[in-house]
Amino acid sequence: MRSLALTHPDRVYWPDVGLTKQGLADYYVRVWPRIAPHLIDRPIALLRCPEGINGTCFFQKHPWRGMGDEIEAFDDPGDSSDAPIIAVDDLDGLTALVQGAALEIHTWQATRADLEHPDQLVMDLDPGEGVDWQAVIDAAREIRERLEAAGLAAFVKTSGGKGLHVVAPLVPRAGWDAVKAFTDQMAHAMATEAPERYVATVAKADRKGRILIDYLRNGRNNTAVVAWGARARPGAPVSMPLAWGELGTAIGPDHFTVRNAPARLDAPDPWSEFRDAARPLPAG
Repeated sequence: MRSLALTHPDRVYWPDVGLTKQGLADYYVRVWPRIAPHLIDRPIALLRCPEGINGTCFFQKHPWRGMGDEIEAFDDPGDSSDAPIIAVDDLDGLTALVQGAALEIHTWQATRADLEHPDQLVMDLDPGEGVDWQAVIDAAREIRERLEAAGLAAFVKTSGGKGLHVVAPLVPRAGWDAVKAFTDQMAHAMATEAPERYVATVAKADRKGRILIDYLRNGRNNTAVVAWGARARPGAPVSMPLAWGELGTAIGPDHFTVRNAPARLDAPDPWSEFRDAARPLPAG
């Protein structure tokens, strides 16, 4: 149960749908059993929007003045700046993020218990202008095939933005360089084999009509939006785990929102076997 009370609970964060600070906090109470396994004990970066999505927003990955005690601050031995990083361990911590106007929560691909060995990798499919949704679906399925051919399991979720995330759980043995190299090789192989469909570089000039296969979220300190997490975009969309059989044109990237996502709690969790499916990164 949440014990932390909010100040200014009626502050509107998403004016287009009338979603308030209290509404976002209540959403996270409802979906806590689903979001918790993907959030607890992971270093996080936040998109904070104190005036809501139409105001100024900024990224935050270190403690700030007035941050709630429910948010954990801890040292990162690999950060030469000596600035602490942050994480949450319970529902009150998540509520404190909402109190701090964190409208997006992005997590590392590693846990606080082992910062140097990722326990998942993420391939972020970001379509450029003119790419239809079916092409993004086809790209996700191709990545699934490639991951499974390498001996890894593949799970898919909407990004809550424009694309899809394909995520593979890992036994945390390989270091950051190895995981990034693996995803780099996959992204560039796809871009080389089908240059009319894919790019693996972030330059926007190269992306019109093609899908960016963003592997850079697999570097140390880099993050991806947490499953079930809200996005600071019109409509209050969320990043939603899907079963592969659900993937189709009827469910677009922003189909699930803070308003309708809790209905998913009545169905089985398509990611219930996520952690049990972890495998070591293939050698070489």
